[in-house]
Amino acid sequence: MKEFTIGANDAGQRLDRFLTKTLPLLPASLAQKYLRLGRVKRNGKKATREVHLEQGDLLQLYINDEFFDKPREDNAYLTVAAPKIKVVYEDENILLVDKQPGQAVHPHDGAEYGKTLIDHIQAYLYAKREWNPRAENAFAPALCNRIDRNTGGIVIAAKNAEALRIMNQKIKDRELEKRYLCIVHGAPQPREGVLRGYIFKDAVKNQVYVTKTSQKGSKTAVTYYKTLFSENGLSLVECELETGRTHQIRAMFADAGHPLLGDGKYGKPDKNLGRTYQALYSYQLRFTFATDAGILSNLDQMVCTVSDVPFVEEYFHRPLSALQKNTVEK
Repeated sequence: MKEFTIGANDAGQRLDRFLTKTLPLLPASLAQKYLRLGRVKRNGKKATREVHLEQGDLLQLYINDEFFDKPREDNAYLTVAAPKIKVVYEDENILLVDKQPGQAVHPHDGAEYGKTLIDHIQAYLYAKREWNPRAENAFAPALCNRIDRNTGGIVIAAKNAEALRIMNQKIKDRELEKRYLCIVHGAPQPREGVLRGYIFKDAVKNQVYVTKTSQKGSKTAVTYYKTLFSENGLSLVECELETGRTHQIRAMFADAGHPLLGDGKYGKPDKNLGRTYQALYSYQLRFTFATDAGILSNLDQMVCTVSDVPFVEEYFHRPLSALQKNTVEK
């Protein structure tokens, strides 16, 4: 038998969901059986699956010891001796990190054990003693958004369960604005405008297709853009998404005849100037809360901008005045 005391990061969860997170090795069907048999007790009494946990609750689990072993991937942060992250903004609830191109955010992106962005973020917070996994039952610092492995830019991490819940809802409700920088072949005409279409995803090929008319399984896609520089057959473009579809910027500019430099999937491999991944960066984030944000209210109307977008200087040999330094504005 093992006992768990419910803390702030576990409060509010349904019991069955708590068991899933705390005991990932325990099959869901077996967890339901243990609940029916009364082998899971809350404050000394038999508990049902749908009960919501409260801070201070004592859970007693009469479950075999082998189900309490932590999966190997959950301990990956322990392999990170010197965390490497570029902090854009940080407070007691949220961490904004400038992810570098080439780094995977999660293990399922094919990264080596202990080398993902979340591994480094957890190691960073563990080293600062802001996260103590031994004091937590189910919660670990988690990412609220993700960026493709070969795309750089701002990634949001939540330090506690309440921040994670609120930020995930804000993202779902589109109360954040993200701007991207990319380099495209040619010069878009007009220099400022909007790309509209429908995107259909081929999950097998992990590739999307843009159509002008709606098709079964397709979703609307809208991208606003503004050309900042054009020279030597390339243009630096700022983009803002009204919709957030898979590979949206890459696919829509390719469909418009201006594929991203370096894009091997949607672009022109023979004209990528030796670049092996797309020139795309999520460089600015604005919080535009329309509803109550609780412990994250201080972020409302804040604009965070990263300073170092590598391909700007590399291909245009000049800085953007708006990107002279990391900035956080209110």
